[in-house]
Amino acid sequence: MPIELSELWGQFINNGSMEAKEALIVEYVPIVQKIANQMAGHFPAHIAKDDLYGYGIFGLLESIDRFDPNLGVPFSYFAGKRIKGAMIDGLRKEDWIPTALRKRAKQIENAYKAIEAATGRNAEDSEVAEALEMSEEELQSWLSKIQFIHLMSLDEPLPGEDELYVKESLKDPNSPDPLEQVESEEMRDVLARAIEELPDKEKLIVSLFYYEELSNKEIAHVMELSESRISQLHSKAVFRLRNKMLRYR
Repeated sequence: MPIELSELWGQFINNGSMEAKEALIVEYVPIVQKIANQMAGHFPAHIAKDDLYGYGIFGLLESIDRFDPNLGVPFSYFAGKRIKGAMIDGLRKEDWIPTALRKRAKQIENAYKAIEAATGRNAEDSEVAEALEMSEEELQSWLSKIQFIHLMSLDEPLPGEDELYVKESLKDPNSPDPLEQVESEEMRDVLARAIEELPDKEKLIVSLFYYEELSNKEIAHVMELSESRISQLHSKAVFRLRNKMLRYR
């Protein structure tokens, strides 16, 4: 960390200097701008980039208040998850998902869940379409439409796990309970196994989208598929992961 930044962090953490905090905010605002730009490309046009930026500022402020430079974790890494989480929380509060789309997403997820629970394997598109009394083409169309619902799904807590996210996150340095730490590691092992059981293309998309943070367009280029197909595979991967995690519990 540059000397100037180290001094600012020292002034803020040790002395509570508001001038230092303001300087840190100015220094790190580009992180919010970068994440807002990335996320705006994934969401429907009616979700404004400025709104995402506004929500993200709250995440930045929280990150600055909670950051400990002595842990050796880069601030950009520490803050990135919280900034994105603040954006997602803001969108949730606005209830921006159309009711009909939310309902259809739940129906499709339940169909995947029922088939995979009954067969013990990944559900085929034809089976899901038949269960929902629609054609495979209709199913693929819906999977494309509902992807933006699931852009946040791997950043949601697992059922019954308020602090454990499907997307691997930083360990909480403020959680000293050894039992909680062991349970958290066990659930991460379960998640790793669940990802390994995904079909190859879906597993690759999870890796590229959530860990490498590539856009649909970039993933489509890497995998030589259409962006629509990436959306479909992404939605299926999220359905499968959530259902697998429920079965493991």
